Amino acid sequence: MLFVSPLVIPLVTLQTVLAQLPLPNPPYTPPDPDQGTQPSNASTPNSQWSTLLGNLLYFYDEQRSGKLPSNERVPWRNDSALDDGSDVGLDLSGGYYDAGDYVKYTFPLSFTLMSICWGALDAGQGYEAANQTAYLDDMLRWGLDWLIKAHPSSNTLFVQVGDGNLDNAYWGGDRSIPPPRPSYQINDTSPGTDAAAQASAAFAACSSLYSNRTLSTSSPSLTLANDSYASTLHSHARDLYTFATNATGGMQTYQTAVPQSADAYASSGYSDDLAIAALFLALADSGLNATAYYSDAVSWYFSGSLQQQLVAGDETVFNWDSKTPGVVVLAAQLAATNSDVVSGSNATLKVWQNAAEGYFDAIVNGTGRSHLTQGGLLIFPGDSDEASLNPALNVAMLMTRYASANLTSSQDRHDRYMVFAQRQLDYALGKNPMSVPYVVGTHPNSPHNPHSALATGYAPPGNASLSAPDNLDSDPPQEAYVLYGGVVGGPASDDRFWDLRSDWVQNEVALDYTAPLLTLAAQALARGEGDPYYTQVKAGAYDDVRPSGWPCDAAIQTGCRHTGLSKGGKIAVGVVVSVVGLVIIGLGAYWVWRSRRNSRY
Repeated sequence: MLFVSPLVIPLVTLQTVLAQLPLPNPPYTPPDPDQGTQPSNASTPNSQWSTLLGNLLYFYDEQRSGKLPSNERVPWRNDSALDDGSDVGLDLSGGYYDAGDYVKYTFPLSFTLMSICWGALDAGQGYEAANQTAYLDDMLRWGLDWLIKAHPSSNTLFVQVGDGNLDNAYWGGDRSIPPPRPSYQINDTSPGTDAAAQASAAFAACSSLYSNRTLSTSSPSLTLANDSYASTLHSHARDLYTFATNATGGMQTYQTAVPQSADAYASSGYSDDLAIAALFLALADSGLNATAYYSDAVSWYFSGSLQQQLVAGDETVFNWDSKTPGVVVLAAQLAATNSDVVSGSNATLKVWQNAAEGYFDAIVNGTGRSHLTQGGLLIFPGDSDEASLNPALNVAMLMTRYASANLTSSQDRHDRYMVFAQRQLDYALGKNPMSVPYVVGTHPNSPHNPHSALATGYAPPGNASLSAPDNLDSDPPQEAYVLYGGVVGGPASDDRFWDLRSDWVQNEVALDYTAPLLTLAAQALARGEGDPYYTQVKAGAYDDVRPSGWPCDAAIQTGCRHTGLSKGGKIAVGVVVSVVGLVIIGLGAYWVWRSRRNSRY
């Protein structure tokens, strides 16, 4: 294994590096959703894809935590959680709220940043065409600068800020987020191999982007290139990789050290995180170091038996917990474009092609455990239960990346992968039985009730800051703010979608939900595609097919045909919240909502 000597990072707060690129003036703001019904009339670049890309980036502005900049675009957002980190003598303010609540989680944030930087490495010209590169730069730095704060020394990484139980008891706005907001860390004696490696991967992927590394022979340089910032990110990537592989406390999942994170984002292993971190470090580095990192990645891949996760019948998804499908695609890209890095290794392009295409073929041909709904959405039983769109969009993103890089072993495979990926993208953008584009604020039929405390506008009565309405779906009757660009969890496995605010399974937004669609939109712009499908969707069509009754999922059991509660419901009933003593949440509608963080896939 390669062990790089750690660079010393001061324990003082690191100065935030301001965005290199000036933001447009006047700023981009999302248009009225009615505009989503208007064809672009073959404009170049495509105005509808440009709008979608802009809205998806705008979503991350809406999720910001900390002291907002003077040029903040979201008029209804406020400074918030300014004292984060004070319990440990650090400034951990800033960054992004993870989903529909106010906790900050490093593990899924790192995955999100890695995914978006990887997508920009592939299709940066899409951001350039849409005049969104400055906002990409701004979005990435807001997350990366916080991640730098969260890594104050070589062997310390803060993995969570906020109390999930306390947070679940609050459904108000960003001005009155209740304390305390404890800070949880992994360190040399209480390590978290997966979290450290995933953060390393994020830093390395984004360092590669800022230093204009390439995974394609045709990718042009981006205007956000900044060698100084790239070097800073690279230093953190190397340190975190060394921490992940060489901690005194050994190797273990991060929730072993920080059990408070287990309910929301428990990791199932760390070999995949180590492998993808080593691959991105191989891209970010050069010479013998790059070759050694690639060798490490190969070792992690085979010693962790990751290849078994790609076999038909056992194929895994690509998400914040599972990186294996991404490992083989990234390795194939490296082998195809950086022959000096893989020189001398037995893990040639053919090895990665066989693995990636075996995985994709099982999905496309329907010979694995995944299947399509009647409406055409890709479903992985278990993994798709609590966010049906995300696994499908991540597969579409990986397939498009692989085929667009001309890595397929045949033209037939190239064509089949692109068609399959396009169908998943079209489904998410309105070509589905509900006629719903599952992106908030994009079209009149988009979801109107995302599960988001930020956007809802509920005001707790009197001084009862730790409260939620008796009925999340009707109080308030209409959400106060449009959460533009938020990708919701998605429909049930029978394609039905209720658009209920209380149903966190179908309606919650999250940082990682939006990430794959952001890359797919950039890829569409880079290829010069025609309009996104939602321009063909008739406004009001959802109202004609909106299902009656209730869903049956981990958030709401009212629509379940069996008697009694689901396992998730029984667990949720018993959850006890600690707020200056033990307060049992007894409202029937509320215990269902409280379970949402115990069940995210």
